[in-house]
Amino acid sequence: MHIAYKGVTQGISLQRIHSDSENLKKSAALISALAEEIWREHYLPLIGAAQVDYMLAKYQSPTQIFEDITVNGYTYYVAVLNDNSKASALPGSTAMMSEAIGYAACQPRDGYLFLSKLYVRKDCRRQGVAHLFLNAAKSLCQEYGLDRIRLTVNKNNAGSVAAYGKLGFNRIDSVVTDIGGGFVMDDYIMELSGFTIHNPRAGLEI
Repeated sequence: MHIAYKGVTQGISLQRIHSDSENLKKSAALISALAEEIWREHYLPLIGAAQVDYMLAKYQSPTQIFEDITVNGYTYYVAVLNDNSKASALPGSTAMMSEAIGYAACQPRDGYLFLSKLYVRKDCRRQGVAHLFLNAAKSLCQEYGLDRIRLTVNKNNAGSVAAYGKLGFNRIDSVVTDIGGGFVMDDYIMELSGFTIHNPRAGLEI
């Protein structure tokens, strides 16, 4: 699946990666490398190096991403800066991922789609990438017959909380999750419902 639109300064497209995708193990490894870059830039000030290391190993390793896609029902999307050669590259190929700028992951659950991950490289924020990921999640809701999207976001991550609010999400609850290793995730639960699919626009911090 290839979805494209013109961003603020250049073209951005999504590559959908699921259990039937080619080069799946390579895709998982490349997404994991992108996670390493984005997480260390964004989350070190919020949760510290020890928890970042732990969560990258537990949730963002190539093995875990591969298992999430093949066993746990996740669909991943990778945002890519386009040129003519990269736009048609296969998921997982070096050409596709060489300009990867962000990724998202969704899992259908009982009554809603869980937007488990949505991360964009710092230098590519405010270009409508979050809207593009959200539109993909909305389309996935249609495939599964779901009418709402939920996510969790760190309570101290004020920029992302505000950005999700601008995207239409509302805070509906909070949760503290013991993730092992002496760490917890202290999150808001946010939900989007009653949505339509529309063209992305720039200006959000995600």
